[in-house]
Amino acid sequence: MSGSLLRGARLPGLLLLLPLLFALGACGPQPPAYIAPRIAPPLGGQVSVAPNEPPRDRVGLLVPLSGGNRALGAAMLNAAQLALFDQADPRVELLPRDTGGSVGGAAEAARAALAAGARAFAGPLTRDEASAAASVARAANAPILAFTSDSSLASVGLWVLGLTPDEQADRVVAAAAAAGAQRFGLLAPNDAFGRRLEAAVRNRLTLAALPPPVVVLYVARSDVSAPARTLAEQAGPEGLDAVMIGDRGGPARSAAAALAAALPRPARLLGTALWLQDATLGQEPALVGAWFAAPDPAARQNFEARYTTAFGERPPPLAGLAYDAAPLSLRAVRDGGGSPPVGVPMMGADGPLMLLPDGQARRGLAILAVQAGGDPALVEGAQVPTAAAGF
Repeated sequence: MSGSLLRGARLPGLLLLLPLLFALGACGPQPPAYIAPRIAPPLGGQVSVAPNEPPRDRVGLLVPLSGGNRALGAAMLNAAQLALFDQADPRVELLPRDTGGSVGGAAEAARAALAAGARAFAGPLTRDEASAAASVARAANAPILAFTSDSSLASVGLWVLGLTPDEQADRVVAAAAAAGAQRFGLLAPNDAFGRRLEAAVRNRLTLAALPPPVVVLYVARSDVSAPARTLAEQAGPEGLDAVMIGDRGGPARSAAAALAAALPRPARLLGTALWLQDATLGQEPALVGAWFAAPDPAARQNFEARYTTAFGERPPPLAGLAYDAAPLSLRAVRDGGGSPPVGVPMMGADGPLMLLPDGQARRGLAILAVQAGGDPALVEGAQVPTAAAGF
């Protein structure tokens, strides 16, 4: 293997990595003469290629390798490598470039990767960084698979891979409606996340020919007990069949307790994948049995096991985005049309995934239920995404 490893990144050495690669595929057919993808130097220099070596397919990886998110950036680099190892193709060349976690850094990282031969990008992390990188990439007709979850950024040539509030609300509301719920409420912060939840809930109920939801949005990071009582008052004596709580942790527990006391009859409580980050939700009796949409547990466990074997630690939740984006970016380079494969379901780190032509990414999400102790219980498995109308 030629080329130098990215300085400062946490990567296994060659002697550790090659046995691992063979072990990962021991139960299936082995690729002939596996060669790991090359990692180009980070400072913009070209990598020398031997005269008889075939041209390489170069993918830019835009991640924060310095600054406050550098640990996440290093994990994303690891995950991208792991995904490209699965391609078992010596022609792949990964071009990691440090965004520094800033808008200017993301634009400069995109320019540096283009100068080194990148023709597609995985990353960057945030909405503003992705917007800045896209302004550079579009001039070169280089597609971007960004890690942001802000679906408003999706456009031709820029795919939003993050798990959006739109698809979470759409999935869990559809599941509750299929189980018989007809009157819905939404209690959420009055911020971008809460407003996206509201739009998605309204859209799903319209598609299901159900009444519009009763909605109360409150000031973020404020006490939610009073807004919960207001929601119950607005619902009237009929009450509600289901209420979505668009908050996490302590606020979610407070909201659930207040709703249980104020509503005239029990309602099924619904939530988002934010609930995966808090194992204490089940300590609130009103939340036990509450449903929320989240990535497919089996797919995630498989990814985490393989990552942990390779790198000696569990990946952070967002590392799976880089695992998905790297091979999709490679396909955009290989296919030569300036686009990754669209309209085709595929399996990612967090379950089924499909890209749409307009920059949206549809994910097949599972429905989980909060338990009094331990991990959430699986209610419904992840569905294969389609291009049909939805969120």
